[in-house]
Amino acid sequence: MRLCCHPVRRRLRELGYAVGRFPTGDRNALVDVPGVLVGHRTLIEGDRLRSGVTAILPHDGNLYADKVLGACHVINGYGKAAGLSQLAELGTIESPLLLTSTLSVGPVLEGGLRHVLDANPTAAVDRDTVNVIVAECFDGWLSDARSLAVRPEHALEAIAAASEAETSEGAVGAGTGTTCFGFKAGVGTASRRTAAHALGCLVCCNYGGRGDLHLLVGPAGHELGSAPEPPASGGSIVIVLGTDAPLSERQLRRLAGRATFGLGRAGSFGANASGEYALAFSTAQRIPHREEADALELRFLRDDSAGLRELFEAAAEVVHEAVLNALCVAEPMEGRDGNRVEALPYELLEAAPGVLPTP
Repeated sequence: MRLCCHPVRRRLRELGYAVGRFPTGDRNALVDVPGVLVGHRTLIEGDRLRSGVTAILPHDGNLYADKVLGACHVINGYGKAAGLSQLAELGTIESPLLLTSTLSVGPVLEGGLRHVLDANPTAAVDRDTVNVIVAECFDGWLSDARSLAVRPEHALEAIAAASEAETSEGAVGAGTGTTCFGFKAGVGTASRRTAAHALGCLVCCNYGGRGDLHLLVGPAGHELGSAPEPPASGGSIVIVLGTDAPLSERQLRRLAGRATFGLGRAGSFGANASGEYALAFSTAQRIPHREEADALELRFLRDDSAGLRELFEAAAEVVHEAVLNALCVAEPMEGRDGNRVEALPYELLEAAPGVLPTP
């Protein structure tokens, strides 16, 4: 197979390919879920810094005062995420979801904490504390992770930049320095519309070595020669799913679990050092931080409903496509110590399993 460089990078569907059967949202992005905002702070400085922060806000109000239901499914727990134990216990999200580099979890958590404290003067004064969720991927092949360049203010800037129009992909935010299968990757996003609901996805992907490429694109992946690349033993991916469907925290955990099937289609098998996490939230209902009534009245889809079945199926689709979008959009990059990664050649998509030409 003759491979060539494509200087103009495009999304999967702009190249004439698609995955799955459900229609996309208007922007084919996480922000197609009404009210969801996304923001990035990208750090590219000199020849050693390729990092950043991505912020996802389930709504534009005060998340601490008006929480949303959420859940996490850990596919492979080789990671350093923060805030997940309280999420598992209470099933609510009360801060922006923040993504960054592995060694930057601490300062990014501080930035998220400052954001919540500034908006809530009584938080952490008496018995109330604050749970900030931060997930990570390691970008140390292209960026000098040991420099600890990401600071709390970068998290605040990502949150401040969040909007309902943000659909950037590739080397932005937390995906600035990440790779997949030895090619430049980063942030990818996609969405689906089921019969009654919207489902969106954003990934920061950083898994797979060149020797694993056949798992994504089929036999053509065996035809590429070896090249200097990030160590194949590590990597990671953070998957964030958002929906406007009325799902409980238990159902959201089940939905997050279905991301595993999309990740499998996208070539991951959960390598030993590949931390793989899926977060899910619903914008359908708000959970007040304080409420005089002893009970809340919430409505959820039935587990055996057609609506939940469609969401489960669509979850695999959006994860698969979001990973492919990250790879298709990302441009070649050179970083720390001359390490360089190329862009995915589009010819590899021609026989990729599950990737079909659009009519």
